[in-house]
Amino acid sequence: MALTLALLTPSSFSFSTSISNSLTQQQQHNPKKLAFFSAFDPNPNQNFNKNSQIHHNLSHFYNKPTKMPQFLTAKSSPTDLVAPLSGAINLVQSNPATWQSAIFSNVVIFVLGSPILVSGLSLSGIVAAFLLGTLTWRSFGSPGFLLVATYFVIGTAATKVKMAQKEAQGVAEKRKGRRGPGSVIGSSAAGCVCALLSIYGIGGKALSQLWQLGFVASFCTKLSDTVSSEIGKAYGRTTYLVTTFKIVPRGTEGAVSVEGTIAGLLASILLAFVGYLIRQINLTEAVICILASQIANLGESVIGALFQDKEGFQWLNNDVVNVINISMGSILAVLLQQVLLRSGL
Repeated sequence: MALTLALLTPSSFSFSTSISNSLTQQQQHNPKKLAFFSAFDPNPNQNFNKNSQIHHNLSHFYNKPTKMPQFLTAKSSPTDLVAPLSGAINLVQSNPATWQSAIFSNVVIFVLGSPILVSGLSLSGIVAAFLLGTLTWRSFGSPGFLLVATYFVIGTAATKVKMAQKEAQGVAEKRKGRRGPGSVIGSSAAGCVCALLSIYGIGGKALSQLWQLGFVASFCTKLSDTVSSEIGKAYGRTTYLVTTFKIVPRGTEGAVSVEGTIAGLLASILLAFVGYLIRQINLTEAVICILASQIANLGESVIGALFQDKEGFQWLNNDVVNVINISMGSILAVLLQQVLLRSGL
């Protein structure tokens, strides 16, 4: 095998040619010496001609220009990217949204927005937020996702306000304010229920707008609660227990402050206005969301003052209270809308 490979190399062709030429010269000048080799080859002239033909064919093969594979020589042009880019844009703009468009859009947004996400969420919190974002996009499209993103940015910013002071006083959120999956689920449970009801068309078109209203109201309620709590802990001069109006330290469950209450109201107004601008709700429904959020937050403060951290209610932690709070805001908004509708307002 080694000898065969050696004979197939270009250098071996020149060597074999030299031997052939030498034998030809010897045939002309020394016939007797050639007779010695003739004993082993009955027809040397015929074999010599065959060897010359093989050498010619192999020389032609090796001298043939090498053709590079097309994928190595091809050059991509900007026009080659038009089709994939156009397909991606069409997928994002799918109306109504699909699961494929929801997943793809969230992957792109979460990758691009990762610096902001890691500042406000733990790793497991990001996973929970991705599921929430996908569900939101599938049910209410990009406008619904924009509403949740606005809630997240404002809520995270409020949590970071005077973080060092809050930590020194022992009233700051854990992990420098980075929320975990429990907080994400507790803050979005009612919104997720409304999203699922919308996706599966429960109640048909007659109730589809109610589910959208409940969705917006739940996040208005939670944002108002978060901002009022964080701003109250940072700037509240005096905090009162909502059930007795007794002055209590900052961060006490069920405590409220004037500064925090005003900040929470403004946050609710802002998010409801965003919902109106992106056509998730109309102007009347925006007002409903604001009213429902303030009533729900008052109810949450009462629950915190009466039951949270009390014996027999150890299960009533912040995440459970959040679920109750946003559920009240969502349900109240739907009920208020129905009352106004039946009254003809």
